[in-house]
Amino acid sequence: MIYDAAVIGAGIMGVSVARFLSAYSGKFCVIEKNEDVCTGTSKANSAIVHAGFDAEPGSLKAKYNLLGSLMYPQLAEELDIPFRRNGSLVVMMHEEDRPKLMELYERGIANGVEDLEIIGRERLRGLEPHISENAVAALWAPTGGIVCPFLATVALAENAADNGVDFLFGTEVNALCRVKSAVIPERKDLATEHGYLWEIDTSKGAVYARSVINAAGVMSDIYHNLVSARKIRIIPRKGEYVLLDRITGGYVERTIFQLPGKLGKGVLVSPTIHGNTLVGPTAEEQYDREAVNTTFDGISDLMEKAGDTVSGIPFREVITSFAGVRAHEVGGDFIIGEPEDAPLFYDCAGIESPGLTAAPAIGKQAAADIAEKLGLKTNPSFNGTRKGFINPLEMAPEELAELIRKNPDYGKIVCRCEGVTEGEIRDAIRRKVGAKSLDGVKRRVRAGMGRCQSGFCSPRVMDILSEELGIPVSEITKKGGYSRIIADKIKCCSGEDKR
Repeated sequence: MIYDAAVIGAGIMGVSVARFLSAYSGKFCVIEKNEDVCTGTSKANSAIVHAGFDAEPGSLKAKYNLLGSLMYPQLAEELDIPFRRNGSLVVMMHEEDRPKLMELYERGIANGVEDLEIIGRERLRGLEPHISENAVAALWAPTGGIVCPFLATVALAENAADNGVDFLFGTEVNALCRVKSAVIPERKDLATEHGYLWEIDTSKGAVYARSVINAAGVMSDIYHNLVSARKIRIIPRKGEYVLLDRITGGYVERTIFQLPGKLGKGVLVSPTIHGNTLVGPTAEEQYDREAVNTTFDGISDLMEKAGDTVSGIPFREVITSFAGVRAHEVGGDFIIGEPEDAPLFYDCAGIESPGLTAAPAIGKQAAADIAEKLGLKTNPSFNGTRKGFINPLEMAPEELAELIRKNPDYGKIVCRCEGVTEGEIRDAIRRKVGAKSLDGVKRRVRAGMGRCQSGFCSPRVMDILSEELGIPVSEITKKGGYSRIIADKIKCCSGEDKR
């Protein structure tokens, strides 16, 4: 298969590019080494839509943060993504830090962020009663928001797939090179103006494309450095988090930051779009690009630091901890566009915070740039809308009764903690770019996301996955690859094989 554009990576960045590419007439694919979208950095971040006051004015981070933040309300409506502008606060604990707070305010003004204010202790505590009594002032940014990063990624991917984008899962990119289009005689018409195509060597054979978009997260420097003499370097930066049960919902209403330090924005305390409370992240530079283990020291540190700004956080209600790895490029900014020596290889590299916010804006720009270079026309059949998953908990009683009458699976609770039904789980599996693992189901409809962390529902979810995918339950995985839940069969006393 020969594509007009191949995107490497199915995180929020890659699927944003894919969704906006699908608005043009052409053949596109997303190549992802794992079994699903949203399996890297996109599944383990702060779930924040940043207002845009932190990035250095004039940087790509500042540009795309603001553009992305402005895009989210419409994008959330078009793709049925849960999103809320809850506002954010950067809390100052010592009067001598006021110049740092003012610098942040001035950055925000220079970046074009609207409605920023410096507020005093009284108003701050009026907004957030659990703010520490030692807090002196804060930067108030009402345009800050929260979103579900899982559903944002899934929604963009589903919409891209609905518009014809192919998703090649379980396909790892090993090498890249440019080859003369004449070596692919069946499609000479796809030759670029330079007479070359990109040959992408993958674990499942060669893929050919007129252009390549590098959205590979912590691996993006590796692919860039394969094709360009101008080298870049990603330093993996791990951040650990704890998630509190939904009974803590409302403990804070806004996203509460500390004044930024050398390694980032500090430890935040924030509500999630689903009503939990999130605390984190730490910031630890490491060599391993995929090490997402949590540590006693890391969790202890973030709990202590979070307590400096928010008093009495109910950490007894922690239901899980997790970590993500961010793609910090040593230059400190996003890397967007073509290297001079690699035509039609387009970088979306070094995408760390505020990457979740910026991704739609970067994706739109990347798609427009590639379409212009390839001479692609607008796709007349493009449909930019997508309907989200049915949530019976949000339905009126009579509406729910009608739904259950039509499909009884929506009346069968599988996940008690989150109230997720069998109908929702089957829908999550059956859709384009559907779930293929326990984590895939969890990210889409939250089965296993609650207080018991799938202790009750996982056997039934495995059965449903087995039925829908047509594979033995022993082959069902937690997250693809070698993460099978059932290790082997056992024999009962009669000698008969049992699962």
